Amino acid sequence: MESQVRGGTRWKRFAVVMVPSVAATAAIGVALAQGALAASFSVSGQSFKVTAGKLVGTGFSQYGAIDSGKSLDGSKDEHHPVAVSAFKKATINNLCQSVVTPTPFGNVSLLLRAGGGSTPVEASNLYIDVADLSADATFNNIDIGVAAKDATKGPGMKGGGEQANPFGFAQQADSATLTDVKQTAWATTAGTFKLSGLKMSLAVGTKECY
Repeated sequence: MESQVRGGTRWKRFAVVMVPSVAATAAIGVALAQGALAASFSVSGQSFKVTAGKLVGTGFSQYGAIDSGKSLDGSKDEHHPVAVSAFKKATINNLCQSVVTPTPFGNVSLLLRAGGGSTPVEASNLYIDVADLSADATFNNIDIGVAAKDATKGPGMKGGGEQANPFGFAQQADSATLTDVKQTAWATTAGTFKLSGLKMSLAVGTKECY
């Protein structure tokens, strides 16, 4: 099979799969959120879940990387293999983000919802470090197997403290449309992130987006 595929490509209910290391990284998938302009930071000891009814993005790229941080109690270093997915521009309908925090009194859940009305969430230079994802996805003019440093359709590699091989596997597309998105991620940043109809709530117990 050729390493590059051009034209529209649809992957039904696909999942992210990657095997990154210091020397080489590999990733297949798509996603939501994380920021090219953000300063380097260590990820928290908690992943979080995100769902979206629909994401439409232009200028897409993706490559493998490793996020570093501490365990939740701060006792040990942790390293998380991720698929870094990036869009130059994106709109998101029916966004939900949840994180569950253990406390001495039981779990406490934080839920954030936005873009549920007629105005979607809008983002630019949008990246996410994704550990797991499923969605219905359509890519336009997709290139598979480019070197990460040469993936020019998206906003580029993040740099900073990110551990990624610039010569490792990457893919890119002019645009991508994802529906029924479910994902687990480690970090979210963006150049701009406009949350229309933002609602945030706390609940006792475990209440997640999915």
